[in-house]
Amino acid sequence: MTISQVYEQYDMIGLAGLVADGETTPGELLDAALARVEALNPKLNAVTMLREDVARRSVADGLPDGPFRGVPFLLKDLGAEAVDFPSNNGSRLFADTVYGKDSAIFERLRKTGLVTFGRTTSPEGGVGPVTEAAVYGGPTRNPWNLDRTPGGSSGGAGAAVAAGIVPGAHGSDGGGSVRIPASSCGLFGFKATRARLPDGPYAGEGWAGMAIDGFLTRSVRDTAALLDATQGPDLGAPYVAPALDASFANALERNPQGLRVALLTTSLTGQPIHGECVAAAENAARLLERMGHHVEPARPDADTRGMMAAWTRIVACGSALSVRSALAKRGLSLADAPIETIARSAVAYAETVSGADYLEAINMVHAYGRELAAFFEDYDILLTATLAEPPAVIGRFNHAAGDYVDYRMGPGRVFDYSPYTAAFNASGQPAASLPLHWTADGLPVGVHLAAAYGRDEMLMGLCARIEEAAPWFDRRPPLRYAAPR
Repeated sequence: MTISQVYEQYDMIGLAGLVADGETTPGELLDAALARVEALNPKLNAVTMLREDVARRSVADGLPDGPFRGVPFLLKDLGAEAVDFPSNNGSRLFADTVYGKDSAIFERLRKTGLVTFGRTTSPEGGVGPVTEAAVYGGPTRNPWNLDRTPGGSSGGAGAAVAAGIVPGAHGSDGGGSVRIPASSCGLFGFKATRARLPDGPYAGEGWAGMAIDGFLTRSVRDTAALLDATQGPDLGAPYVAPALDASFANALERNPQGLRVALLTTSLTGQPIHGECVAAAENAARLLERMGHHVEPARPDADTRGMMAAWTRIVACGSALSVRSALAKRGLSLADAPIETIARSAVAYAETVSGADYLEAINMVHAYGRELAAFFEDYDILLTATLAEPPAVIGRFNHAAGDYVDYRMGPGRVFDYSPYTAAFNASGQPAASLPLHWTADGLPVGVHLAAAYGRDEMLMGLCARIEEAAPWFDRRPPLRYAAPR
């Protein structure tokens, strides 16, 4: 078997096993990843800030003997601060930002033996369900259909993993930013319970506790191992997640029985969704019934639109803080800021939000979490599609023009397109997107499962059983690497 075939046929844990057995080397795997970047990235625009020299040096210096020793890896170009990996944070204003200290999550990832060699694209400030930032010179495209978005804000990670550039990649999720690309790219994406992963030392929390790091992978076990390697509070964390019973790896062996599953085939506010998304949820419901679970229609009685309005205020204030901090460091005025229209509008909107308004928004988010918690007293799982539509056409949600509030809340805009995922950032509950459906023209449509606060292990175990019942690993997009003859 050639190194190209090996790279295609194994997940992260599988590749690390081959390295451990001496059947391949970290250098050979890095060569394979870089060859794919060269061949595929001109079409995808998913990988940025390449640091081949850093990766080669890490291999030459000797990699830690961790669960992913020798496996190529990419960080999202937002967060995951690392001394050796400058970032743009999706924005010309933040282009080539350097760091004096590694983030806690990167320190933990490095100890696993991963060979990090660059970053993946994200939208400006991590805002939005697509990845089309001006700093990268054009949109990031979906390997399933280059006219469609791979999602956002971890869209570059989704595109890179789906196309086979890397077997897994870092992402983050403040309103669905891991699960939306997972759905759009035919991958597995898991958002853990609030504070399960570290935010320090550069932040105490993201977006009032709604944001968390995560990963895009092709197998459930890879995500489980990545979460085990990175979970737990860092020094000085303001709060922590409930302790796991054992580990995510142990959760893979679980077989939850007789779960109470609520099926929802409208949005959380009762609005209709695309027929393919309805079919995805209904097919998954039938699968869960065959697996012995109890499924019935139900919708949470919660003020989801009010929560999204509060979410919109909180994120605008977060955007304004980061923009104004960067401007102060660079000695620039807001008028001269090299930012896109949606970011500029978000800053302007934030100026209308008082301190009392901001605290009221946080209270609304917390109240919403209590409303969802009450729903999960009666159900173990809420089953929906991940998005209300298949992956959007490039350009529909770019940041080049428009009003920030309308971008988020207007008819046919972000909230209508992604009506589910942010709910569980607000509540802090674990949720996952699984690649269980494809449209007739070959576009992935994810299925979304959410569980009660702290029940990460039950949800991970259920995802593992679904993967066994309806495997997806060998389903690959038409844009793939062709090894030179």
